[in-house]
Order: sequence, then C-alpha cells, then structure tokens
Amino acid sequence: MYNTINTQKVMRETTSLNAGDCFTISSRVKKDFDFPLHYHDEYELNLIINAKGAKRIVGGSIGVIDDMELVFIGPNIYHAWFLHQCTSTEIQEVTIQFHKDLFDENFLNRNQASILKNMFNNAQLGILFSRETTMGLVNRILDLNQKSRFDAVLELLSILHSLSVSSNIKLLSDTGFSDQNFCFKSRRIEKVFEYMHNNYDKQITLAEVARIANMPQVSFSRFIKKRTGKTFIESLNEIRLGHASRMLIDTDAHIAGIAYKCGFNNISNFNRIFKRKKQCIPREFRETYSYGRSFYI
Repeated sequence: MYNTINTQKVMRETTSLNAGDCFTISSRVKKDFDFPLHYHDEYELNLIINAKGAKRIVGGSIGVIDDMELVFIGPNIYHAWFLHQCTSTEIQEVTIQFHKDLFDENFLNRNQASILKNMFNNAQLGILFSRETTMGLVNRILDLNQKSRFDAVLELLSILHSLSVSSNIKLLSDTGFSDQNFCFKSRRIEKVFEYMHNNYDKQITLAEVARIANMPQVSFSRFIKKRTGKTFIESLNEIRLGHASRMLIDTDAHIAGIAYKCGFNNISNFNRIFKRKKQCIPREFRETYSYGRSFYI
C-alpha cells in the first residue's frame, strides 16, 4: 500500500478556449517559461522556437529540447517547459488548443479519418515530431493566426492531417503511463499488450505471450519486432516503466518498493533500465516533477 500525493499540487489549467470556439491560438515571444507543471481537458499543439537547452516534461517523459520542436499533447496529461540550460531571451512559443470533442468518434471512425484517430490515440502519450516535419509546417503554424475564421479551421485540419502522415515521430511517455487502449492493427499484438498491461507486476515469459498470440516463440519474436519496432522484453519493460513513472509522480512510495511492484526483480536492474530509457535515475525523475509542482505553489 502506498500514499497518494495530493494531485491538487499539479495545476489544472482552465484554458481561454470558449465552448463555442473550434480552437484557440496564442503566439508570444518571451524570456522565460513561467507556467508550472499543469494539465487541461483540451488537446494542445505546441511549437517552440529558439529555446535550445530548455527542459520539457510531458507525461512520464523528461527531455532537453533543441532550438525548435513541435509537440502534440492529449487531454489531461501533465506537461510544462522550463528554462534549464536555455540562455535565449527571445523564445517564441505558439500554442494551439482545441476541444477533445472537436473531432468526435463518429468522425474519427470514418475510413478517411482513421489516420487522424491513430494520432489522437498516440497523443495520450505525447508526440514529438521530427525536425523535418516541424520545419515543413512551421510557417503554416505561424501564419494560422492570419487566416479568416473558417479558413483557419480548414487549415488546422490540414496541418493535423500533415502531422498524422508524418514519419519519425517519437512517443514521449512509456506505454503503460496512460490508460489508453493499445492499437497496433493486429488483434494478436493487442491481446499480448493487454495481457502484459494487466500482469506487468508478475513474471511474464516469452512462452506465455507467444501462446496468447497462438504462435511459436521464434515466429512471435519476429512478429512483435516487425509490428512494434521493439522486442518482447523491450515492450514489457516499457509498460513497466510507464507504471513506475506514474507511481514516482503520483505517490510517495519508496523507489525500491515501486521497482518490485512494477515487476523488476531488483533495484539495480530497475535503475539501469530506467536511466537508459530516461537519461536520469528514478530519484532525479521524481525530483524534477516535484520542482515542476513547487514552481507554482
């Protein structure tokens, strides 16, 4: 049993998006990131220019950014940016926010919108787009404010479509950090991930998951790598890290206890895998989130 941290310390933002608006956009040049770790009900597309060395927190991910980045964030995901090592005095930030029901299930379930639906599902983990994609869209995003009202909506939809078909995206949080459904366009893989998600705290073998997929072990190993880009062990560890990250953020449980509760057989192994994936040890990860909260309090 562990104690839950008072989540009111993470600021819930009430955005300026009105119920009658499709979306809102704000563009500003500033010297600092002065908004704390927070979350809100809306989707958010955030373009940041000239902030090399700033630190980004999205969900269970912490990273240092380059001079330009574009991130798409789903509803109710913790996120914030901080100066960290950034020395720029002319940081440009463009934030687009839109209601989570702007494109409802009836629209997203249409054949032509399936690729948008996949991107919105991925946004529950936070999506970092490649520099090439960002460079190709930066002027369109910067010019969006100049469009007339309906043309702006059409242009936003066009930008979102361009993002949904872009390559080399990076999902920022680990699978398991959120309660999103697994979508791999393969019922076999989805059944395996559902099983791993429900049993991550136990020992899980390749033989077990291959049996769930109704495939020989060697064939399944090739199959999961082809479908997900990760091995079985990498996929399982990502799910475990997602749950561990959530516990590090939302509870005051001891780190060793979190490691064992999330299926890692010893604390050294947990620290090594955690650092390899997140470039920091669990204690530093927790301290970063604590700083993000205290920045506001």
